[in-house]
Amino acid sequence: MNISSILITGGYGFIGSNFIRFLRKKLPNVKIYNLDKLTYAANIENLKDFEEDKNYIFVRGDIKDKSILEILYPKVDAIVHFAAETHVDRSIIAPGEFIMTEVYGTFNLLETMKNFNNIKLFLHISTDEIYGSIERGSFKENSPLNPSSPYSASKTGADRLAYSYFKTFGVPVIIARPSNNYGPYQHVEKFIPLFITNALDNKELPLYGKGENVRDWLYVIDNCEALFLLLERGKIGEAYNIGAKNEVKNIEIAKKILNILGKDESLIRFVEDRKGHDLRYSIDWTKIKKLGWGPKKSFDEGLEETVEWYKNHREWWEKVKRGEFSNFYKKYYKSEIQ
Repeated sequence: MNISSILITGGYGFIGSNFIRFLRKKLPNVKIYNLDKLTYAANIENLKDFEEDKNYIFVRGDIKDKSILEILYPKVDAIVHFAAETHVDRSIIAPGEFIMTEVYGTFNLLETMKNFNNIKLFLHISTDEIYGSIERGSFKENSPLNPSSPYSASKTGADRLAYSYFKTFGVPVIIARPSNNYGPYQHVEKFIPLFITNALDNKELPLYGKGENVRDWLYVIDNCEALFLLLERGKIGEAYNIGAKNEVKNIEIAKKILNILGKDESLIRFVEDRKGHDLRYSIDWTKIKKLGWGPKKSFDEGLEETVEWYKNHREWWEKVKRGEFSNFYKKYYKSEIQ
């Protein structure tokens, strides 16, 4: 697809900022508009080195504000929609915020797009969590959706809204469903960066239940490559799973992190399990594999690089940890916010 300008929603977040960096390397002359509300999960330092880039324009705004979209839409050829509330624990505490951002925000983006024929593609970033948990085997794109948390339910609503706007109104939508991402610039409330940074400070690693929960871990740059491929070669109206075959138990990840850092496993502390905690996620990504994509980074290699990044960017994550934390984190991680 020939793109001269692109709108990224939520570009100061973890995956969004990594994708902007990736996109700039691939398409250095493309104009990038980054629409971000700058919630607690955003970090302007993620793209600080882009401040002098004339082809990078940051617009502070909310995807629920139609007036901003009406100004931006005539300027772009494509939209990649990352903006979302993403942390499951926070969705249990404040589900309304997730419904408004994921569902109404996505609706607003799609509804506005009906009036702009210049936009060739709306790439919606969904998640594998919309399928729910599975004991054996892997979910395919046509598997039933069975979300378990307010977060995954809100993402399911957005996913199906995106498809409905393709089916009903002909909006050029492609849906990406990546598995759990990890890597540089991820907020420290998330599992892997929280455990890395706690271990670096010799603090306890609070592990849910018995640590038996399994996720398929996808290095963020591998995900960016998959999303870029969908921009170029994805089929309008289709959904694509993006996985890595890196299914690892949480307890094993905790031990790997401690081993990389030379820390003792006594730092692991088992805490009360999360409400509605899915046991295992697993997706079949044969469909995008047929387009020529496959993950390049093994989990062990990616984890070591991620640990190294947080070791070398202490100032970045210490600033984040000094920021806002929910009452949930005040309860379990009190030592981090004093």
